[in-house]
Amino acid sequence: MKANRRWWILLVVSVGVMIPFMLPYMTFDPDNSRVGISSVSIQYPALVAHISFAFVALLTGWSQFVGYIRKRYPRVHRLLGRAYVRSVFLSGILSLVVILYVEDFTKAVSFLVLTGLWLFTSWKGYRTAVHRRFDEHRKWMIRSYGITLVAVCARLAVPLLLLTYGLLNGFSLPAGREGMIEEILKVNIWTAIIIDLVIVEWVILTKQWK
Repeated sequence: MKANRRWWILLVVSVGVMIPFMLPYMTFDPDNSRVGISSVSIQYPALVAHISFAFVALLTGWSQFVGYIRKRYPRVHRLLGRAYVRSVFLSGILSLVVILYVEDFTKAVSFLVLTGLWLFTSWKGYRTAVHRRFDEHRKWMIRSYGITLVAVCARLAVPLLLLTYGLLNGFSLPAGREGMIEEILKVNIWTAIIIDLVIVEWVILTKQWK
């Protein structure tokens, strides 16, 4: 019961963080984009589709860890699992298109690493399930969903990074407010990747030794 409650809390927090971020893109108006759009015919549609499939992955991936669904409705569990993997791969491929339009090298590399980890861990999760290696499958799915949650963690990490920036600069803004925001947006993805990977491996090791 407590485990299921934690998963519900995670879902509510994740959806609460992602919905405000997604809303401007659901208008299908490039002028409402939170990032610069240089191609309304390729970059913007790929970005909107990437975000949409990623949100589907967020929801379907969450369902994989709800014990009630997994134990009572194994067929639903498998169908949602396939939907999760397909959403990840579609979103990941679209992400590669979007990365081509990212001008900042640091940001581009962070998104490239994130996409590579997402596709690889999801592929391993799928392959181990196909070969019925279910213990390995659970571990890889935990890793995959941890990467899915990087988008959530990256936004939750911003206040911490703001505080860190202030501490390291004596609570001054040497590059101004815009410069501070730009610096933080260069590292928030890296920060989220590290935090999520540490938490995921800790969860896996904890379950393994219980």
